[in-house]
Amino acid sequence: MASRMLWASRAASYLRISVFHRGFSTVLNDLKYADSHEWVKVNGNSATIGITDHAQDHLGDVVYVELPEVGATVKQGDSFGAVESVKATSDVNSPVSGKVVEVNEELSNSPALVNSSPYENGWIIKVEMNDAGELKNLMGSEEYSKFCEEEDSKH
Repeated sequence: MASRMLWASRAASYLRISVFHRGFSTVLNDLKYADSHEWVKVNGNSATIGITDHAQDHLGDVVYVELPEVGATVKQGDSFGAVESVKATSDVNSPVSGKVVEVNEELSNSPALVNSSPYENGWIIKVEMNDAGELKNLMGSEEYSKFCEEEDSKH
């Protein structure tokens, strides 16, 4: 199968035909999404943050996650850490502003949880939000799905 895919990719390249990987990522309805591919799950004033299934799929196998310190301040849209994969290193931006109250220490020993369970065991930080009004700057599941489709069609 792999040799057939390689042959097809080479043939497409030779014929100058555009071929792209079309994966269908999971998008959960009860989350909000940033255009930088982070998700946030809000429970009262608490926000759990991670990277989306779409992001981890494009990154490939995650080998290291840089975590902030508990007590650090994060600002909506600003980087608070990074995810390193076999393909690339990518900043992780906070979808909301607030104070980091917990980090997922499991990621130090098992960074691949970001790949295998991006919305459950692969969460990155928990934040006490400063301004719940910032959530209106984020996308819902349908809007984020369309955003990903449009982004993928450009590549």
